[in-house]
Amino acid sequence: MSDATRRDGRRAAILALDTATTQAVIAVGAPDGEPLGASMWPAGYRHGETLLPNIGRLLGEANIRKSRLRGIVVGTGPGAFTGLRVGLSTAKGLAHALTLPVVGIPTSEALLQAARDHVGEGPWVLLQPAGLADRVVCRAGEPARHLPGGHEPDLRPGERLIAIDLADRAPADALERGAQAVRGLAVALLGLGAARLREQPAGDDLARLVPEYVTLPRGVHVPVTDDAVAVTAEAPRAAGKGRD
Repeated sequence: MSDATRRDGRRAAILALDTATTQAVIAVGAPDGEPLGASMWPAGYRHGETLLPNIGRLLGEANIRKSRLRGIVVGTGPGAFTGLRVGLSTAKGLAHALTLPVVGIPTSEALLQAARDHVGEGPWVLLQPAGLADRVVCRAGEPARHLPGGHEPDLRPGERLIAIDLADRAPADALERGAQAVRGLAVALLGLGAARLREQPAGDDLARLVPEYVTLPRGVHVPVTDDAVAVTAEAPRAAGKGRD
């Protein structure tokens, strides 16, 4: 893409956002997924205060008019309740206001893709928090699985860990690889989202586009089953423990 095209505010673009981790990620790209701009900041659990202003700032810096957006991509988790609720609500609100298709991409899928792009082929296993003690394990092409506190992931031959938001609850090398994956999340989300929008131009059914939670707000409880991993807004499947 030429520099002149990059500076043209009339060019078509897609917007991607992810709020499943403590690092909020937004990106704008061409309809084919080529990145045009991205931003990442430590939102903690203040996504609601920072997401929309930063989206507006990014679009302005990339000289992208909202009227030229052709689709929205949103990360669906697994992740904590507060961030995912804000991210999905924002994506749906923008899609409704601008009459745009929106597609959901599992954050775990995008992080595993980012690890392959920026760390190496793997195979990778993603480890994320699910409350104060529990964790969740994600592999490419498999449902996420709940890992109770005190248990370590059972790695298969050749697998290596990438760890997100786990501080002292994961090996240092896994945390470093996780940090690299998060830095590549914007580009991976754009690429995966652009492919989905090409395959499904009308986007996802908004009523069925729901986040995959690993923690619920304090005071909300649902049963835990042996093989369940997370809680969705539409169909509770298991409860994360601890605080959001």
